[in-house]
Amino acid sequence: MAGRLLRGCGRAAAVARWAPVPRGLPAAPGPCPRRGCGEAAGLRAMGFSEEQARRLLGLRPRLGPRRREAAAAQLLLLGLSAEDALGLLERSPALLELPAERLQGRAGELRRLGLDGGQLQRAVRRCPQLFTVPRKRMAAALRLLRERCLFTAEQLREVLGTCPAVLLEEPRRLHHHFQYVYFRMGVQQKEMVKARLFRMPFAELRNRHIFLERRGLYQTPHKGQTQTSNPRLKDILQLPEKDFLASLARSTPEEYEVFKKLLAREEEEEEEEEEDRDALYAEEDLDSEESKPARE
Repeated sequence: MAGRLLRGCGRAAAVARWAPVPRGLPAAPGPCPRRGCGEAAGLRAMGFSEEQARRLLGLRPRLGPRRREAAAAQLLLLGLSAEDALGLLERSPALLELPAERLQGRAGELRRLGLDGGQLQRAVRRCPQLFTVPRKRMAAALRLLRERCLFTAEQLREVLGTCPAVLLEEPRRLHHHFQYVYFRMGVQQKEMVKARLFRMPFAELRNRHIFLERRGLYQTPHKGQTQTSNPRLKDILQLPEKDFLASLARSTPEEYEVFKKLLAREEEEEEEEEEDRDALYAEEDLDSEESKPARE
């Protein structure tokens, strides 16, 4: 569509340039001779306003018109509004350079995972990198969530809908995040899903949990224990820091800041001790090899 409009714009401009102008009459302005006139018209025909089309044309200005229109069309086909599609492209302009088949295929993969309609729209708005993450990385994260974290199909669909960035995570880190909450905090999968576990970075989750623990406000449940007085995971994760400190930790921002610095120092010292142990074991192995009698 944009190509036809562009060619028409060029021909009209050429005719206007060479047509004789009667004396005594001012020359009538011809159609816009600029390259973007046809592109803008094509985008407006797709539902973008004039101002939205101008913003969209400002992204990757050297990009061919067909590629730009095709990418925008695929986002609109997901059910996104023109403003939502434009906002997504402004945050991730690299999507404009993807073939339409790639965008369409990835949308199909996400639908097969159970994301459809509003869930799919919210997921791509929140995490446009879903279109660019390598398929192997996404498949590895899915396999981990299904086979090692043991989320049910319904739970997995809810996780992907509310925390789509899990599909971008390196599987080892994702597994560590899950294991910490499952074993260290004693929380089951059902509560993890309700709390939207993977929205909070692991470092902040760990800070909040250990802070509560050291203040005597959180205890790891014993095996088989179902009733505890621990705060709900949802409250630990979703409360703003100010409310978390006031209602759950019963502490001040100053105390929490001091605690985080001390905890970071502890972790650094533990890492240094581990490195020293590894170096010591390596030296012992070397000495042991050198002390062995040579074979005749």
